[in-house]
Amino acid sequence: MDQPIIIAKEVSKVYRLGEARRSGGNWLTNAATYPLRNLRRLRARLRVDAHGYEAAADPQLFHALRDVSFTVRAGDVLGIIGHNGAGKSTLLKILSRITEPSAGAVDLRGRVSSLLEVGTGFHHELTGRENVYLNGTILGMRREEVKQKFDEIIAFSGVEEYIDTPVKFYSSGMMVRLAFAVAAHLEPEILIIDEVLAVGDLAFQEKCLGKMDTVSRSGRTVLFVSHNMGAVEGLCHRCLLLDRGRKTYDGSVAEAIRRYRALSTDGTAAVQLGTRTDRDGRGRFRFEGITLNGGRGVAVGEPLVLQIDYRATTAIPRLRVAVKFCRNFRETVMTLDSEAQGSPLETRSGAGVLRIEMPRFDLLPGQYFIDLRASSRDAIEDRIFNAAVLTVADRDLHGTGNVLDSREHGLATPPRGEWQLLH
Repeated sequence: MDQPIIIAKEVSKVYRLGEARRSGGNWLTNAATYPLRNLRRLRARLRVDAHGYEAAADPQLFHALRDVSFTVRAGDVLGIIGHNGAGKSTLLKILSRITEPSAGAVDLRGRVSSLLEVGTGFHHELTGRENVYLNGTILGMRREEVKQKFDEIIAFSGVEEYIDTPVKFYSSGMMVRLAFAVAAHLEPEILIIDEVLAVGDLAFQEKCLGKMDTVSRSGRTVLFVSHNMGAVEGLCHRCLLLDRGRKTYDGSVAEAIRRYRALSTDGTAAVQLGTRTDRDGRGRFRFEGITLNGGRGVAVGEPLVLQIDYRATTAIPRLRVAVKFCRNFRETVMTLDSEAQGSPLETRSGAGVLRIEMPRFDLLPGQYFIDLRASSRDAIEDRIFNAAVLTVADRDLHGTGNVLDSREHGLATPPRGEWQLLH
């Protein structure tokens, strides 16, 4: 238990912009041939300084990871957090042997099962049943071993009715359910899970988190990437924070989350959401971006305006949009709900803007994560957790010389009341 099961030494990854589009083929072929074709050429074009790969002579080279080192011991649950573009998914692909590092090395001392994107490891022409056995074979298990786990896998996934249907006909939610069940139940020594769990519904996410906790308690190792800070805090023993390809912190979960929040946008710029893949829903309506207060920020008690850019593929006669302000993933402190507030929304096909005006924002100073959800009468259309972060500034709201502290006064400030001592 004291020996590391994962050792990463100065791992760097450099991509040539557009390389993936030109190369074609499948990920297995590309993973096998890319480093042989490109490693020497990439290194020759890089300018190396005292800080590592600081810049490149060729502007088409993109540094996804820069000199990332860490170790993980058996039975640890390591959270890997960071904003979009921080290098999280690239690191997991290297750890999963899907791609090779441009520099550095990774030593994995155990079987690895990974779930990095919907359908990872599945052959889409095969049935769910056949894919379960295929994944077991890839992990080095005998058919009899997989058979012993088969009923448990299918029961966990909830796709019994479709288990003999080719997975190309599965919805993204069904695909994730089966893929996670396979990854978690075939007893790998190392389980790697990316943000793909956000595709499932909340009940299934809770089920997955419970299973990962069980996996870690059995002595196996879990690497967990998520924007879900509540899940990271509840599940992980330790946390790695990445920012623009570099490791900026490796240590306690609480401190990593504090630093992650410090890196978050404070409402001074628009947040682009169109490229976010950690979302779920039918997709006829999609959130494309959000701007908070026109980039001016907000102080407690001041007006707040949310401008949400969206795109719809069809007219939706009754759309319901909910905007949640959370302390972390599962601690909702306030919700703006179009239907509950008597504001029915009807969208047309194409791009548009949803504007929400609050005459007074009464949450006390601090940082709040914003979750977005859009639903029609019969389905969720789009849902994004941690779409943006709003920092609410201090303010002497009542002109008394006192600034309220959320640690002592709760999360919301009431209107000023009349105080009397009656004798």
